[in-house]
Parts: sequence; structure tokens; C-alpha cells
Amino acid sequence: MRGLARPALRAPWCRSLWALPPKAAANAASSPPPHPPPLAGASPGALNPFDRRLKRKQKNWAALQAEPAKCDYLREEVGGRIADRVFDITRTFPLALDVGSGRGYIAQHLTKETVEKLIQVDIAENALKNAIESEIPTIKVVADEEFLPFKEDTFDLVVSSLSLHWVNDLPKAFKEIHQVLKPNGVFIGAMFGGDTLYELRCSLQLAELEREGGFSPHVSPFTAVADLGHLLSRAGFNTLTVDTDEIQVNYPGLFEVMEDLQGMGESNCSWNRKPLLHRETMLAAAAIYQEMYGNSNGSVPATFQIYYMIGWKYHESQAKPAQRGSATVSFGDLAKIEGLLKRGKK
Repeated sequence: MRGLARPALRAPWCRSLWALPPKAAANAASSPPPHPPPLAGASPGALNPFDRRLKRKQKNWAALQAEPAKCDYLREEVGGRIADRVFDITRTFPLALDVGSGRGYIAQHLTKETVEKLIQVDIAENALKNAIESEIPTIKVVADEEFLPFKEDTFDLVVSSLSLHWVNDLPKAFKEIHQVLKPNGVFIGAMFGGDTLYELRCSLQLAELEREGGFSPHVSPFTAVADLGHLLSRAGFNTLTVDTDEIQVNYPGLFEVMEDLQGMGESNCSWNRKPLLHRETMLAAAAIYQEMYGNSNGSVPATFQIYYMIGWKYHESQAKPAQRGSATVSFGDLAKIEGLLKRGKK
């Protein structure tokens, strides 16, 4: 597990919905965006756990704040780690796509020697307008991650950082990414895992059980790591790599956790979310959070589990597994080799 320092200064504009007046909170939770919904192409009867209109509104709101970078520390950290994985591939990518780019958290770490041109796609136009400067030539496109408006076999590289966990149809999104990749193209992505914010989730559930006799989901559902490899394989990717990491950030308390989540544009947008939280329940949750997970210095940790994934689109030049039964060395001989090496060191 790695730690990440939260900026000491708090942005005064980061306020959770529960702290707003009831009417304003209800409007913020339910009012539609001024643009057509990004789910216009969704098939009837599709399983849609997330309100994509609300997510677009949340991300647009976060990007318009006076200092949006104050809550971007987690996205910038993960964006840098995605860029490191791109650098590990010793080739130049003429054209790359960043799916759910936000304000360009991956692009700022890339170089022209690695990526010659980058197209950034996000549902929030304000995030694209306020993108972080990069030395790479970029083109910004407002589009839904589930409905990529590009032709087949277009990109040499597709990256995505902390965006796909809000996609309603993740298998379809992976298929879209695979389709727009050129043969021998690579997809490198990161998304939140199932243990993300377990401290916050448990504290809110216990507080609601105590104060209201039941609880509602306040943290969105996440994909299990065991499913990722299967989903990528079904989409057509091969030579898969999936690994997990945890980043822990310390906060003064529960309220600051929720404030920064809203500042990141990461407020819950599930259809079955509870629009308002009672103040008494929130105070109880803060006390439970401190009692169960608090650090010795009075702060509380928030854990973010990150899944990193790499998948390639098939090309005949790629290495192929040997045929079954073609091995010339038995696994039983490995123990003999190890013994010989130990004797040689003596």
C-alpha cells in the first residue's frame, strides 16, 4: 500500500450535498444537464446503474471551480502511473486516445517522443476546456466512453484513468476500445477497485443502521478484480496484465473526505442513491469513522484500490504460445537445476 499526501489547504467550495439547503441539494441531485444526455444511444432495457446525466453535471461543476487542481491529487498520481506504463513500451505511438481524460491527467506526464498526437475524450466539456497544458498536440472531443465516435483500427494506443468505473456497460466499453485500436495496438487503463473507500462505506452504513434503522448505498458499486481479465478477454484483448495497488490518503475527518470526493467529481451518481443525508447521521458516521479507523494523530485514512490493466489487440507478429506437448524440459528438472546452482555458489 502506498500513501499519498493530501494538500493541507482545503478548498472552501467543496461542499457535500448534505450540507446544502434541502431545495438546493435536491436540484443539484436531479436537475438535467443543458446538453443532450450522453446515453442517447443506449439500447432499451439495458442495465444502467448510473445516472450519466448527473455524472456529467458533477464533473462539469468540479471543473468550473476556482482552483480545481486542489482536489486532483489522486487523479494526477494515477495518471503518472499510467504514463509510466506507457514509457515501459519501447515504441512511439503516432496517434493515441485518452478515454475519460478529464482535465488531462495522463497527457501532462507524456512526451512527444512517446506519443505524437493525442485525442482526449470526456463527457464533461468543462473539464476539456480547462485541461492541463501538455507538450503533446491534443484534440478534445466531447463524447461518451460507451459510444466512441471513431472508426475501427484508428489508434495505436488507448489509455484511460479513473473513468471507466462510472460506465454502465463495461463489457461494451471494452469492446469499443478494442474496436478503435489498430492491430498490435495496446490499451492501458486504471479504474477504482472493490475495496475503495471501505472505511467511508462501513461508517455510513453503521450510522444509518443506528439512527434510521436501515441504510442506503452511498458509495457506487465497483468491479471485482477477478472479473476484469474475463471482461478484457471477452472484448478480444490478449497478452493481458492485471494488477492492483492501494493508495491511502489521510484526512482530518469524514467531512473532508466527502468534500474532496465532490471536488474530484466523484460523488455518487447511482440511480438508487439516497439524495440527502441527515445531519445527525453524518455526525454519527464521523464519530464511527474516527473510532474504528482513526490514526493516532487524529486523522482518518481513506483507501483507494486501483486496478491497472494492459491488453493488446491481436496481430500476427505477436508472440504465440507454444503448442501443447512441445516442451523439451520437465518441471521436475527445475529442482535439479536449483540444486546445481546452490552447489556452484559453494
